[in-house]
Amino acid sequence: MSEAIEVDISDLPGVGPATKAKLEAGGVTTILDLAAATVNELVENLGITEETAHNLIFESQRLLRDKGYLEKDLVSAQELFDRRSKMVKCTTFSKNLDNLFAGGIETQAVTEFYGEFGSGKTQICHTLCLSAQLPVEEHGLGGGVLYIDTESTFRPERVAQIARARGADVDKALSNIHVAKVYNASHLELIVKALGNLIQQNAIKLVVVDSIISLHRAEFVGRGTLSERQQKLNAVMHRLKRIAEIYNIAIVITNQVQASPDTFFGDPTKPAGGNIIGHASTYRVYLRKAGQERKAIMIDSPCHPYGDTNFMIIEAGIGDPDESKKSATSSWKTRAIEKKTVKTAKEDEEEKE
Repeated sequence: MSEAIEVDISDLPGVGPATKAKLEAGGVTTILDLAAATVNELVENLGITEETAHNLIFESQRLLRDKGYLEKDLVSAQELFDRRSKMVKCTTFSKNLDNLFAGGIETQAVTEFYGEFGSGKTQICHTLCLSAQLPVEEHGLGGGVLYIDTESTFRPERVAQIARARGADVDKALSNIHVAKVYNASHLELIVKALGNLIQQNAIKLVVVDSIISLHRAEFVGRGTLSERQQKLNAVMHRLKRIAEIYNIAIVITNQVQASPDTFFGDPTKPAGGNIIGHASTYRVYLRKAGQERKAIMIDSPCHPYGDTNFMIIEAGIGDPDESKKSATSSWKTRAIEKKTVKTAKEDEEEKE
């Protein structure tokens, strides 16, 4: 999809200045916002009937398809194959992780990383903040990053450290990252609803939500609130998925874990959020600690086989164990050569004396 959308809400049949003003007052400012909205959202926010809301969404999607911004309702598998072969993928700076994803983090998809604390979720997100800014020719996304921080874990100094280690312009890298601090579940829902404007205004190509469930998990306590929590999470996840497809961007979310006490064999660790997050995520990757290394396991994917790989958290963000070992070996060899050189110099001085 092109960067500039030359279609306005007023281009829809039956939408005049009054209806447009009503939509904008309800937070729907672009036709893409309208195409990504749900019937319930429009009914609650605008006070219109379900039939009117359905027609507005249908017409907006139809107009975008006619203009070539969205895929047609009915296409051949060959057309889909040709389009997916041109899918933009973002490198993680780890060859192992890129191979697990068959090339990197995809656009038009929601990629979920879940694992216990210290498993590398936030470090991957910080690394992607830099790699997403690379040009498409260098396996980046060629755009800005929106980091939705719900756990106060975003650290600009860590991004600066990764940028310096990889020879990038620190000031430029930081200026292309837009951080949204979120303090409660309702605030997160508002940010997600306003993503359309934020994406277009700042040329966003990657949206990171770290983490998706922490606020809902803290606010909705007890079984009595479980149903309401899951409904709100479901609305957020499905909106993220629609936004990823409509705006052709990559969305990465992190998720917490919970222990299953009834598991007697195997790993008792399970992702939080239940089936709601599991079904809405396109790719689901489980991160585990493995000594100094980290293991990434592809749990769910519509096309990738089940597999796992190892990576490491290094100064330059995310890297491969082999590179780290080579670096350590080369450093050891350098120190050995230096010691040998010093020793030889001392021997020469003793011979002269």
